[in-house]
Amino acid sequence: MIYKYDFLIIGAGVAGMSYALKVARAKKGKVCMICKTSLDEANTSFAQGGVASVTNLELDNFDKHIEDTMIAGDYISDPKAVEQVIKMAPSQIKELVNWGVNFDKKDDGTFDLHREGGHSEFRILHHADDTGAEIQRGLMEAVRNCPDIEVKENHFAVEIITQHHLGARVTRRTPYINCYGAYVLNPETQKVDTYLSKLTVMCTGGCGAVYETTSNPIIATGDGIAMVYRAKGTVKDMEFVQFHPTVLHHPGETHPAFLITEAMRGYGGILKLPNGETFMEKYDERLSLAPRDIVARAIDKEMKIHGLDHVCLDVTHKDPAETRHHFPNIYQKCLSIGIDITTDYIPVRPAAHYMCGGIKVDLNGCTSIDRLYALGECSCTGLHGGNRLASNSLIEAVVYAETAARHSLEHVDLYDFNEKIPEWNDEGTMTNEEKVLITQSIKEVGQVMSNYVGIVRSDLRLHRAWDRLDMLYEETENLFKRVKASKDICELRNMINVGYLITRFALERKESRGLHFTTDYPVHAYDK
Repeated sequence: MIYKYDFLIIGAGVAGMSYALKVARAKKGKVCMICKTSLDEANTSFAQGGVASVTNLELDNFDKHIEDTMIAGDYISDPKAVEQVIKMAPSQIKELVNWGVNFDKKDDGTFDLHREGGHSEFRILHHADDTGAEIQRGLMEAVRNCPDIEVKENHFAVEIITQHHLGARVTRRTPYINCYGAYVLNPETQKVDTYLSKLTVMCTGGCGAVYETTSNPIIATGDGIAMVYRAKGTVKDMEFVQFHPTVLHHPGETHPAFLITEAMRGYGGILKLPNGETFMEKYDERLSLAPRDIVARAIDKEMKIHGLDHVCLDVTHKDPAETRHHFPNIYQKCLSIGIDITTDYIPVRPAAHYMCGGIKVDLNGCTSIDRLYALGECSCTGLHGGNRLASNSLIEAVVYAETAARHSLEHVDLYDFNEKIPEWNDEGTMTNEEKVLITQSIKEVGQVMSNYVGIVRSDLRLHRAWDRLDMLYEETENLFKRVKASKDICELRNMINVGYLITRFALERKESRGLHFTTDYPVHAYDK
């Protein structure tokens, strides 16, 4: 089947839905959103903490937020991207509210602001401790009420279409690569359909699922980054994988591991060893409110020193009623496994959480491939630099949805559909009966990445990861050529591609910077 849409959006988190709503109201063409699962299962819904924006002008200002972002990013962040996101944030908060998203307010009607690690002021808007789920709910309702947006749930984008599919030789030096749409797997027919578009927008989220333990859902397999890389698009900063310092340590729950929001440390939670000793004073004067990379490395080191599989977060000194009010979902989750957070320590450990790198884009979300945009976690805007400041990602997605929507609405009429694109050819392939090969390879990717490309790295470990991933790549590509396209083998291909990119970029950076820490080039005093 061949479909035609003016705007083709791959992914349905906060970035994809915000963009869809913004272009749909302009009524300049047909809008289609491809969602690999159901609309409510995006990574956005797993975000607990909140959205960072300067709203209390008596205490806060843009310069403070900019400085906090640059410090957290180890001064690798692009100043123009930082300024754009932070200065546009208040207007985009209003947009979210207009779409029906509810943020908690005080009795006087002002926003109830939290403070998180790395922030110098209280500027985190939130909805209890499930802000991402509330944003997803509000946007889903707005999307479903918009007749101009067509949503294809449980459809999987296999590849983006470029002139390569017309027989042209495309390399990383090809000056003008064009995106003409995407090949998309239909779950009902198990056929790969052709989706032609004037403009395509990649909003596929992150890649935490390439690690053994992650706060991301199992669907976060880096699909967009891998597809664009295979199409010879430019990716950037892939070595900067953010490990959230505190996910709930509950053996068996790894995809996703339950997130213990950073706001809990902003609220007054203290990191301790299981015996009650504090340890953050050894690593940073900001203690438990230090930026995530510092806290994650500190926890990792303490676990190794003491032979522990977790440390603890203590909020037992806080008012129990207030704790239950601010963190109802965390309270209930912990209670379900026998932990009362008002009287018991919370067992926590780091887990893969957020990709600061990704598909390189400019201030309008444009990639190195013409007619292709990238938004949200799959993109690399330059905002996060070496380490993302807590709660900057959701607002980044909405701000770039705004700039990309403006740019694409100005340019969509310049393009037409490329009618010469051939349909997907799977002639001669067979149905894959060897599912065990795929499931086992997925496990191997997670083990390789967690053991060799984790919080602390070395050239020796990285080279070992490279060799293991290279073997998995060859095996998987050979299998992919023999069998019909399926969601599981496509995800495996993407995971291996992303694992390779993280490893390669980590090997190329000959320093410890931001989230990338290597024992071969250490800079932190406590790790020398």
